[in-house]
Amino acid sequence: MDKPAEMFDRDFEWSELTRFSRYSGPEATLGVVSGRRRQGKTFLLDAATRASGGFMFTATETTEADALRQFGAALADHCGEPAPFRFAHWDEAITRLLRIATDGPVVAVIDEFPFLAKASPALPSIIQRGLDPAARRDNTPVRLLLCGSALSFMGRLLSGNAPLRGRAGLELVVPTLDYRLAGQFWDIADPCTAALTHAVVGGTPAYRREFTQGDTPADRDDFDDWIVRAVLNPGRPLFREARYLLAEEPELHDTALYHSVLAAIASGNASRGGIADYLGRKSTDLAHPLHVLEDVGLIRHEADAFRRNRSAYRIAEPLLTFYHAVMRPNWGDLERPGRAAAVWSRAQATFRSKVLGPHFKTLCREWARWHASPGTHGGHPARVAAGTVSDPAAKTGHEVDVAVFGRDDSADGPEHEVLLAIGEAKWNDTMGIGHLRRLEHIRGLLATRTGAPGREPRLMCFSGAGFTDELRRIAERDRGVQLVDMHRLYHGH
Repeated sequence: MDKPAEMFDRDFEWSELTRFSRYSGPEATLGVVSGRRRQGKTFLLDAATRASGGFMFTATETTEADALRQFGAALADHCGEPAPFRFAHWDEAITRLLRIATDGPVVAVIDEFPFLAKASPALPSIIQRGLDPAARRDNTPVRLLLCGSALSFMGRLLSGNAPLRGRAGLELVVPTLDYRLAGQFWDIADPCTAALTHAVVGGTPAYRREFTQGDTPADRDDFDDWIVRAVLNPGRPLFREARYLLAEEPELHDTALYHSVLAAIASGNASRGGIADYLGRKSTDLAHPLHVLEDVGLIRHEADAFRRNRSAYRIAEPLLTFYHAVMRPNWGDLERPGRAAAVWSRAQATFRSKVLGPHFKTLCREWARWHASPGTHGGHPARVAAGTVSDPAAKTGHEVDVAVFGRDDSADGPEHEVLLAIGEAKWNDTMGIGHLRRLEHIRGLLATRTGAPGREPRLMCFSGAGFTDELRRIAERDRGVQLVDMHRLYHGH
């Protein structure tokens, strides 16, 4: 199948769909496609269906009887029948679906599958029985794809003792675009403007096409105007999107509680204890909401780079961070047309400290893990994290924004982690010799605790504003000092 020219990236996803669709076996096969909303799953599957002449049914949130009626009408139309199929139950419907590939493999997609399973909990078991080649010898080579955005449900579909466990020949997760791809997708050439935009809308494709209709910041000078006209404008879809993200997740029943947890994290409370203090609750009361938010892909739980018994919660969707830091506290004003510019002017400091600064550090960690060459770190990165290094003499702790770990395959024993580099990230500061000296001090504190004998971790400075001439001269002489500016972050290794 030829990938549609209008499809941006998704080369890996398209190749896997092609492989699954072209499988030449005579039996019916199953694939599962999942991912957060607005990532283009339906667009991807619709393109695959059209390219192969297959069948696609998009479920709605309705009753079992109504869903069967809709499915029967859609399947009859695909088969060229003059009247809709009238199925009494899903067993009949799945049996008929698995017989449509009379002339070779045919793709059949059921989109929004969680809606059907909610109304008909036995449906996964019915599909499992329908796929059994011993029981259903009259099946044809249908390539059945189940798709959904409810990550917790889709994750359970093939796990543990689930009926479809071990039945799938494809398990595809469609991710958000990483920050470099997002910059290309938004057609933003300037790295600083691309990073600013990503800090607000992340890498969700729909936010450019459907939600802003191609309205992108022309350059850094246009960014503030773009925020006012496209994000803080009550007449634009992005304005309420953060609220809808939670409302659309079936696992999130008490949305007020989950919004409060996200607000606590967006305010800089990364630990469970800090979140509990912010909400005025006991730490043990938050185990469930934190687990659910992580399960649906809205937050990440990251271990400290140097102290495994400590961890931090971070919001995975930039738009949610922006909403809770900037929009939610000013919601009353923002709902009144014409107030957005004044609100945005007042929120500049909050945006820089609560949104942009933490987001820039995240981009730097992503660069160190996925885009930097092994020569940059002096080894292949296996893990990149943030962490805190204690300083007993000063009775304080030092934050490390980027800690890069690799694997050391020593001859004396099994492989173990070795610290390759530590780094500091500053969005709005011109970094100089003082920042380097701080990293040298932290490296000294770590010297007796980690690293390989005879090898010092490299020092990395990430800056959105650039570096002093003195620091540049040091980096030119010493490969152990690496400077990463915005151009290198977006285009270099």
